[in-house]
Amino acid sequence: MKAIYSKTAQLILAVLISVACIPLQAQNMSANYITISGVVKDKNSNKKLEYVSISVPGTNIGTITNTDGVFSIKLNNALEAKTLEISHIGYRNMKYTINQEDIGHEVTIYLIPNVNLLKDVIVQPVDAQKLVEEAIRKIGDNNSSEVNMLTGFYRETIKKRRNYINISEAILDIYKTPYTQDIAGDRVQVYKGRKLISPKPNDTLIVKFQGGPNLSTFMDVVKNPELFLDINTLGMYRYNMEESVMIDERPHYVVSFRPQVVLPYALHFGKLYIDKQSLTFSRAEFSLSMDDRNKATQAILRKKPFKMHFKPEEVSFLVTYKQQDGKSYLNYVWSEVKFKCDLKRRLFSTGYTIVSEMVVTDRKSGKINKIPFKQSFGQNQVLSDKVQNFYDPNFWEDYNIIEPTESLENAVSKLRKQQN
Repeated sequence: MKAIYSKTAQLILAVLISVACIPLQAQNMSANYITISGVVKDKNSNKKLEYVSISVPGTNIGTITNTDGVFSIKLNNALEAKTLEISHIGYRNMKYTINQEDIGHEVTIYLIPNVNLLKDVIVQPVDAQKLVEEAIRKIGDNNSSEVNMLTGFYRETIKKRRNYINISEAILDIYKTPYTQDIAGDRVQVYKGRKLISPKPNDTLIVKFQGGPNLSTFMDVVKNPELFLDINTLGMYRYNMEESVMIDERPHYVVSFRPQVVLPYALHFGKLYIDKQSLTFSRAEFSLSMDDRNKATQAILRKKPFKMHFKPEEVSFLVTYKQQDGKSYLNYVWSEVKFKCDLKRRLFSTGYTIVSEMVVTDRKSGKINKIPFKQSFGQNQVLSDKVQNFYDPNFWEDYNIIEPTESLENAVSKLRKQQN
């Protein structure tokens, strides 16, 4: 397992170095696409729902809601799309009919909890570890057995205390080999992107983490068993069955896991969501153990100034998959790293939060050309080397993105004023 941290991409998330500017919500009325925007809420509580999947039935096009429950999806006119499919863990799937009056206006979509459907599911005693073992053995059958080219939208933000100081985003091409192979052949290419940087000298703090656009490769837990799904090392964890949930109106086992051995490197703990019928991994929520912060630091930190004290507080991940035509595909990857650091002789440390997320917005299969090695995002590259400062509100054209939250939009305005 330790090898994962030497194999995975080592990218620079540099405060004031590798960041990009947020897009403004806008639509070119002469474009060959329409935009449907709105918010998704719980019908009973009126609560806004985050990370809700929005897709077009019969296609590979989709996006998700942000943490404010807001979404925006662009549909090419040639698709003649009539409906959107809305799905979220613990809720009934919904088909939303697209009306002409929806274009240019915010729509509100309500989802209904489907917890009651679980009452009809027969509950049988299950050995948690054996269940995980069987699900691992079925990865080759349940996940894609062919090469795929994913289109993804990637965003990373860096906060110093409560203030955004770095914002970056990019459109990615993600070359995925079959799930019968490991991640060695997977590659990521930055198609286009942009950045926004805090101009304040005091915000400068260069630290080198693993992460960045290659997050979509090495955090694909189903394809990268060295994280914690290696069938030969399952004994390092203790597994427990938790309350079942519904995902895409299919009942799922929920298996929690946590380390039960002490090793020279940090392990993970979290939950796995496994389809009860097909034993497909649909979702993984996990964090890096902080039992030994020195081990956690070794797992995520690649470089820092000599005199800097670094203390990780929390390292968490969310990975989701989407089933289509009997196969499961990577859908969304999210990570959050919270840490404190200070230079020697300073009385107080400063808190930072780095959030990275990638959503797959389209997928192509069949005859796919591999991304040339020289064009792929390298282990030691910085995202800012691949993107520029742009302020065109139509910068993303017809590519789908994750809508910025209200706080993020406010941060963009503030950073732009500081630059002016």
